[in-house]
Amino acid sequence: MQYFLEQYPFKNQPYLHQAAYLQRFWEDESVALFADMGTGKSFMLINNAAMLYDKGKINAMLVIAPKGVYRNWYTGQIPEHMPAHITYTMACWSPTPRKAEREEMDRMLNAVDTLRILVMNIEAFSTEKGVNFAKTFLRVTDAYMAIDESTTIKTPNAKRTKSVIKVGKEARYRRIATGSPVTKSPLDLYSQCEFLSPTCLNYFSYFAFQARYAILVERKLPTHTFKQIVGYRHLDELQKKLNGFSFRVTKEECLDLPDKVFTRREIELTDEQRKAYDQMKLMALTLIDGNLMSTNNALTQIMRLHQIVCGHVKYDDGRQEDIPSNRVKELLSTVEECTGKIIIWANYRRDIENIKKALAEAHGMTTVATYYGDTEAEERQEIVNRFQDPESDLRFFVGNPRTGGYGLTLTAAHTVIYYSNNFDLEVRLQSEDRAHRIGQTNKVTYIDFISPGTVDEHIVKALRNKINIASQVLGEDLKEWIK
Repeated sequence: MQYFLEQYPFKNQPYLHQAAYLQRFWEDESVALFADMGTGKSFMLINNAAMLYDKGKINAMLVIAPKGVYRNWYTGQIPEHMPAHITYTMACWSPTPRKAEREEMDRMLNAVDTLRILVMNIEAFSTEKGVNFAKTFLRVTDAYMAIDESTTIKTPNAKRTKSVIKVGKEARYRRIATGSPVTKSPLDLYSQCEFLSPTCLNYFSYFAFQARYAILVERKLPTHTFKQIVGYRHLDELQKKLNGFSFRVTKEECLDLPDKVFTRREIELTDEQRKAYDQMKLMALTLIDGNLMSTNNALTQIMRLHQIVCGHVKYDDGRQEDIPSNRVKELLSTVEECTGKIIIWANYRRDIENIKKALAEAHGMTTVATYYGDTEAEERQEIVNRFQDPESDLRFFVGNPRTGGYGLTLTAAHTVIYYSNNFDLEVRLQSEDRAHRIGQTNKVTYIDFISPGTVDEHIVKALRNKINIASQVLGEDLKEWIK
């Protein structure tokens, strides 16, 4: 295998930990890849499939990922990392496909002389239509099935968990990938590992697994009795079992990774957002065509579009109103995949307030603090001190990058989430460096939330290209921004 790995024609050369994973596990039928966000899980999963295809062991690949991630596999990860010598046919699941999408999906069920790749979102497995399509795909292929962010199937009695486990039996090779397989308790591992194979942990019942590794105490209420989990046991034994089929990598161990790793989460607009966005875009384009737009009110129009994408609108009279949005839900899903303390930057006061509320409800009031214009001056340093204290339970620093993006040292975090972006390049660069500065001993992962096909995407692209949006000229360039 060593010779095979050294000679393999990767499109992008693997980092040391990626090569180590492929060397050890590429041929195994069931593998858990417990790799921190930013360490290149997708590279490992894609090239693992490519090697199996080259050796004639598979002819198809099924990737399951959360709604905010799965389209990026289709448009970004697979084209970026699939070795150039492999010809593949790809489709992205849609419950209501357009003609071109339907044709792509139909090709997945027909024999072809290429590697067939189907990308689906985990939510599809809560529907009969999605389950049936995945099942049919696996039955007509010899497939490699990978679940990205496998904590999405940690709940044993959830409909999608049961569906994924049942459908997965049809795959020849199975992989799960997550940076944080245990989000609440060691019992989170059961369903994830059951998808791989019941023999991985050698327990064929969740309750038998629970009885072995959880400490249960019977509680009595006037109406009923129940068993409460008060602790865990035999965890060394559980760890030894995991070591047999899992590969663990943390960012601290990846010495050859770049110091800054950038990734993105895609958030689809709700119907309400799309309607409001299209109306605002039409108004902005009308103003441009009528030559009524100065630089200042051009930026105002872009900002209003951006606010809609973030999930709220601000009227001319100052009133604000929330619009149904998927962004907070995606944030809660993202932080489950992350370890350690996290900085969350948001451009608008309303977003900061909504984020704090959601995180406090999910993780507790003491785990989150906000740092923006309304934060009292005497509280600001205390918040920073608590965040930097490794013994403090303050895990989430939620701030406005204009307020908190300058001068602060926030090196306790090695994950930075841009819930929404600022339009100013200097603010972006300064806010990135709150975590990436002297005192930081880890690689830092930056996650941009993006709603595809909106001004949101243009903003991030411009910032990555080191363009200050505020300096953009009017005219056709601005039209492209708004579109």
